[in-house]
Amino acid sequence: AALREQTEAVAALRRALPPGGALPDDYRFTQVADDRPVRFADLFAPGQDTLVVYSYMYGPTASAPCPLCTSMLDSLDGAAPHIGQHVSLAVVAKAPAPRLAEVARQRGWRHLRLLSSAGTTYNVDYLAEDAAGNQWPMLNVFRRTDAGIHHTWGSELFYAARAPGQHTRHVD
Repeated sequence: AALREQTEAVAALRRALPPGGALPDDYRFTQVADDRPVRFADLFAPGQDTLVVYSYMYGPTASAPCPLCTSMLDSLDGAAPHIGQHVSLAVVAKAPAPRLAEVARQRGWRHLRLLSSAGTTYNVDYLAEDAAGNQWPMLNVFRRTDAGIHHTWGSELFYAARAPGQHTRHVD
């Protein structure tokens, strides 16, 4: 009961925060399902003002995607239609669209909106890629209002210092 109360209190504090930083660019991704360009602003489903974006650790030179990310996305694929009733959901990776399409085919993913961020600065801008090109798991939340699109939350716990024995988890 105490953990739930604390979680609710943190959620209330988070909702009370001012809008986060404005989206610096209307990124142009490649949508894997139909290999067409799609603007970031168009990722919001009609009538929805919240977009959740998971950054998949699969870079342009990687021989294979991250197995832990892939396992998580296996589960998320089944939940995606339910999640989509409340928020828009997208999965972004730096790998080219054809390679993402092949992973989706092999895994049997049917519900995830997969996007290639190749050629954009999205991954770097939102802590999913470092200066050396290493890919990092990141979950970001954006909100669209009349004032524009703003970043409202990121799973930055991955980057926070941790005590000995603590795990690096950040997207529970």
